[in-house]
Amino acid sequence: MTTTAAAESQPFQAEVAELLHLMVHSVYSETDIFLRELISNASDACDKLRYEAIANPGLITDGTPPEIRIVPNKAADTLAVIDTGIGMERQELIDNLGTIARSGTKSFLSKLTEAKDGANLIGQFGVGFYAAFMVADRIIVTSRRAGSDEVWVWTSEGGSGFEIAPASEEAASRVARGTEIVLHLKKDAAKYLEAYEIERIVREYSDNIQFPILLVPEEGEPRQINSASALWQRSKSELTPEDYAQAYKQIAGAFDEPAMTLHYRAEGRQSYAVLLFAPSQKPFDLFQVERKGKVKLYVRRVFIADDAELLPAYLRFIRGVIDSEDLPLNISREMLQNNPQLAQIRKAVTSRVVSELETLGEKEPETFAKIWDAFGPVIKEGLWEDFERREKLLALARFTTTSGEKRSLKQVVDDFKPNQTEIYYLVGDSVERLKSNPKLESARARGIEVLLLTDPVDAFWTSAPIDFGGKPLKSLSQGDVDFGLIPLADDKDDKKDEPAADAATTIAVIRDALGERVSDVRASQRLTSSASCLVAGGDARDRALERLLAQQNRGEITKPILEINLRHPLVAALATDTAQARDLSLLLFEQAQILDGEMPDDPAAFASRLNQLVLRGLGK
Repeated sequence: MTTTAAAESQPFQAEVAELLHLMVHSVYSETDIFLRELISNASDACDKLRYEAIANPGLITDGTPPEIRIVPNKAADTLAVIDTGIGMERQELIDNLGTIARSGTKSFLSKLTEAKDGANLIGQFGVGFYAAFMVADRIIVTSRRAGSDEVWVWTSEGGSGFEIAPASEEAASRVARGTEIVLHLKKDAAKYLEAYEIERIVREYSDNIQFPILLVPEEGEPRQINSASALWQRSKSELTPEDYAQAYKQIAGAFDEPAMTLHYRAEGRQSYAVLLFAPSQKPFDLFQVERKGKVKLYVRRVFIADDAELLPAYLRFIRGVIDSEDLPLNISREMLQNNPQLAQIRKAVTSRVVSELETLGEKEPETFAKIWDAFGPVIKEGLWEDFERREKLLALARFTTTSGEKRSLKQVVDDFKPNQTEIYYLVGDSVERLKSNPKLESARARGIEVLLLTDPVDAFWTSAPIDFGGKPLKSLSQGDVDFGLIPLADDKDDKKDEPAADAATTIAVIRDALGERVSDVRASQRLTSSASCLVAGGDARDRALERLLAQQNRGEITKPILEINLRHPLVAALATDTAQARDLSLLLFEQAQILDGEMPDDPAAFASRLNQLVLRGLGK
């Protein structure tokens, strides 16, 4: 292919160069993905043309329908993927094919180098075009933006850069609108020139693309090789699980199997079709700051937007399509935010998704467990954000507790002990550390089940006043806790006959020794065998939340309350051994800090003090 002017050479962005090196020099078991990605990009280009043509009908006055053509050429060892979509101008070619502006590229590269088979990662990171270098050693992209007289050619051999130049007259005449991608295939990729191989890949990955995909053989007439139907508009009775699985992979750009499929049509004041999927694996961008969803909005089968916020952020893992019959085709992205019809759709679909998850949890607990394992921390964001559905989300939630894993709050309440009126929980960094937390001792002695919450979001949603079925949730790290009316599980645990330290004297000694380090010192109802623990006051934030906010410079940690076990020998020794009272008091405080996952304020002083006390005990 020749051009009318000298080609301009430009380097790839550093991440692109690194990515191409991995593509060219690595061997993947599933190289088929390159064609699916090129077809997907072509489909997006056709979608964008239809959308822009709503406001500017002149873009499609030539009558050329949006379509995708695949042209194998065995004589030249080339495979072309051609679309009649929106096309690209010179700068768009540079921006789209020379850089990766999308966030997550670094994460993709690191995962790609670690993975045994990186092909399953490609579609998740928006770098599908570069997958073509797995099968091609040279790629030529010729593109004309709709409505433009200029045609540009982008060429690269997958090295450090690319060339871009105006197209020759012959090349320009071939591309009246859209983009032509010609792959010069490697010798070991010759199978992709076979018609049956191309058809197999299209059926597997791209059958539900909304535009005709035409195979143009070297001999014979072009023929359509995909169904090109809006699957979500078809009746459920017409579709098989395999149809849904293929639609999920095509719509979501995913490679796992959907854990849940929701397909229905709403009729009445609003008419719209819904096809949504819950993945079985986490997508890479699940915890990005923007927390954007990936449900696509169509209006009468015309693509409008893929970021219309059709579901709340805590359901951003859901993938799929919502196709409205009532919204105007010329709705702008700005209007989407405040459109009352869309707000009604969003509310209804959100409630339906939550109900569907709830039903799945009841009828197919093993399948629901996969979703909860992957997306539980995200769903729990709704406990903080969605007051309207909080009760339903609480019923949906599954927890690790002192009694087991994946426990629902209904199960916890059903197993309440006599006179128990609250649901107890602890927030921390890990289940193992929480299980050894001394604040569990009194609850454990009574057989009370306690939620062990370890996701960062747990510190936030538990800070709101929450109850489930009239049973309030209560932190064992905050405020007063009184288990006096709940009987002990074993009478042997009752230590009322053991001598206890004098409360007033002991507390006064410890307060004097600790000074401003604590806000108060008091006798504990939480402890049975440990000497001390730190808690927050009833009006203060839970200590786990305070630590999390302090790490983000969003607040300071307030002074804790030191609770002491008056029946512990170390505490009893305080009142009688005035010489060691200060060291013992500081030791109680610092031990409690360590058990809470904190470092003592002065680790060296703590170690020295501990050594001295041990030596005294040894008589040294």
